[in-house]
Amino acid sequence: MDAEFWLERWRDGRTHFHQTRVTPLLAKYWPALELPAGCKVLVPLSGKSLDMVWLAEQGHQVLGVELSSLAVEQFFAENNLTPTVRDADQGRYYAAGKIEIYCGDIFSLGADVLGECVGAYDRAALVALPEDMRGRYAKHVYGQLSDAYRGLLITLDYDQSQMEGPPFSVGDDEVQAIYAGHSDAALIDRRDILDKEPKFKERGLAKLDTLVYRLQRRR
Repeated sequence: MDAEFWLERWRDGRTHFHQTRVTPLLAKYWPALELPAGCKVLVPLSGKSLDMVWLAEQGHQVLGVELSSLAVEQFFAENNLTPTVRDADQGRYYAAGKIEIYCGDIFSLGADVLGECVGAYDRAALVALPEDMRGRYAKHVYGQLSDAYRGLLITLDYDQSQMEGPPFSVGDDEVQAIYAGHSDAALIDRRDILDKEPKFKERGLAKLDTLVYRLQRRR
């Protein structure tokens, strides 16, 4: 799976993964992280998520990273924001108010950018990546965040043999394995959501759980 896979989905409008509301689990669990007011929060593979707007409304400086320029431009247009735009080493950079987005590959961001992020929110990034990329992604991103970082991670857990991803199944054993080198991942919620997600039942799933983790730097 490469960048073109996701770019094509945005071009074709096959973006069923985009939610038209703020993620309820974000609103429920984010305040418990007790992050400093005004700190920068990373939202990897951000798409045009309304969760970025919600995080900005909580007083955070939000840093999104997204491959598709269509997604980035739609985000600002749909939220009535007029960004300043410039080219950067990490990709095309957009900024409006408390929200910044790099349009480019998240692997192009280094410690100079990631190290400024004291918060992280991942609803759609880890589950969008195939198994052979997930460990590298976690090490590159979370291994370079601020030493004081705290974050929220949401994954899905189901029988991968019943449905092709994305979104992929990333269960607790895998989460613990890929974060162990740099972060503590505490499972704080697990719930069966199959009845609320009929499109996944139609794709053959017999069970679908969503898992929520509190992340922080391993000491």
